[in-house]
Amino acid sequence: MATRTFKEAYGVLQQHAQTLRTQQEPNIDDLLSIVTESVDAYKVCKERIDAVEKALEKALGDIGTTPNDPVRSFKPQPASTPLPPELDNDDIPF
Repeated sequence: MATRTFKEAYGVLQQHAQTLRTQQEPNIDDLLSIVTESVDAYKVCKERIDAVEKALEKALGDIGTTPNDPVRSFKPQPASTPLPPELDNDDIPF
């Protein structure tokens, strides 16, 4: 595949998806090339996304965030007890 950038590969995927969506009847003669090009484009996109994720993890690690960082590990907890009826007012707009 000649595309090496994410943008080019993503464009190929969009173009093929549009072609498959809009054709009135399947063109079986073009299907193999569409699938082959789409798989190659997907691989380029996946490689680029993985590389960006690793770079972000490294950059965030370099500034001191760790897996145990409170911001990173925050998980909202469900309310343990319901509000009493007089405080549970659904009319409050916020």
